[in-house]
Amino acid sequence: MKMTEEQIAQYKGVFVFAQQVDNEVSGIAYELLGKAKELAQPLNAQVTAVLIGSGVANLVDSLAQYGADRVIVVDDPELKEYRTEPYAHALASVINEYKPEIVLVGATAIGRDLGPTVSARVATGLTADCTVLEIGDFPLVAIPGQNQKHNQLLMTRPAFGGNTIATIACPEFRPQMATVRPGVMQKIDPIKGAKAEVVDYNPGFEKNDCYTEIVKIVKETSAVADIQAAKILVSGGRGVGSPENFKLLDDLAEVLGGTVSCSRAVVDSGWKPKDLQVGQTGKTVRPSLYFAIGISGAIQHVAGMEESDIIIAINKDENAPIFDVADYGIVGDLNKVVPALTKRLKEELA
Repeated sequence: MKMTEEQIAQYKGVFVFAQQVDNEVSGIAYELLGKAKELAQPLNAQVTAVLIGSGVANLVDSLAQYGADRVIVVDDPELKEYRTEPYAHALASVINEYKPEIVLVGATAIGRDLGPTVSARVATGLTADCTVLEIGDFPLVAIPGQNQKHNQLLMTRPAFGGNTIATIACPEFRPQMATVRPGVMQKIDPIKGAKAEVVDYNPGFEKNDCYTEIVKIVKETSAVADIQAAKILVSGGRGVGSPENFKLLDDLAEVLGGTVSCSRAVVDSGWKPKDLQVGQTGKTVRPSLYFAIGISGAIQHVAGMEESDIIIAINKDENAPIFDVADYGIVGDLNKVVPALTKRLKEELA
C-alpha cells in the first residue's frame, strides 16, 4: 500500500551510504556526497553520511570535508567485515529511525548486495546503475487529470540492455533509493577543516540464521591498470582487428603516458581482461583525454565514457555513432592513422 502524503512529508534529507573497507573510505562515498550536495540544494535539505563498521570514528572528518553535514556512525564489532545481514540491519534501522527522503548507495560489490536488500526491508523501490540523478517533476510532462508531483528524485539509467534510456521516479514511497557506479559522479574539492555533526547510533545486533561466518579473507592482487584512475585512456574496440593489433594502441599510450582500455566486444572476444572494459557493463571513466579507436559508439559504451573532458575518435566509418560524442574525429584506417599519430607525438614530445 502506497504512503499517504502525511507519511511522505516525514521524510527529509539526502543520505549516502559511506562505504569503507579496512578502515578506508571508498572513493564512491566521496563521489556520492558530491552529488548529494547538489540534490540537497533545491530541497533545502541536509546531507548525511551513514558510516557503518567497527572502529571507524576516525573517518568522520574526511566525510565532512567532502560534503557531509552530519555523519551517523553505526559502530559495532559485528560490522568489522561486510556481511549482508548485520549491514542491512544497520542501514535499514538508520532509515527507519531518521527517515531520509533520498538514499544513495554505490554500485560496488558491497552496494549491489546491500542496496536491494535494504530497499526491500524498508518497503521502497530502488533504481540500479543510475547515470543521472536530478530533482524535478514527475511525470516529466504534466498529464491532464493526473497529479504532477514536484521535487522528486528523477533517476536515469540505461535500460533494455542499454538500447534505451529510462527515467524512473518513486513518487509513492520513501525513501527514494538509487545505486550509482563508481566514476559516474564527481566528488567536490575537499573543504579543509570542515566538521560535521556526529550522531552515534547502534540498533543492537543479535545473531540470527542469516548471519554468515567469515572463515578466510583472500585479497586479490591485480597487475591490470586501474582505468578509472587514468588521466589519459587509449581505448580500442572490435575495429582494432586482433589482439596483436593492440600493440598500436600500446605504443600510443606509452608516448602519452596513458593507459589502454577497451570496449565490451574486445572483452567478449577474449582479447583483453574485463578490468579494462569501459561501458555500461564495464567501468565508468572520466579521463582528461579519451581515444576511441575502432569503437562504433554503441550507447552501452558511450554511457561509460561520455563525461571525458576531451574525446578523440578514430574510425573508418564516417557514420559511426562515436563521432556524435567526440570532440575531434578522424575518419580513416587506424592502422595508418595511429602509427602516424604516435610517430608525430614522439617527435613533438622528445
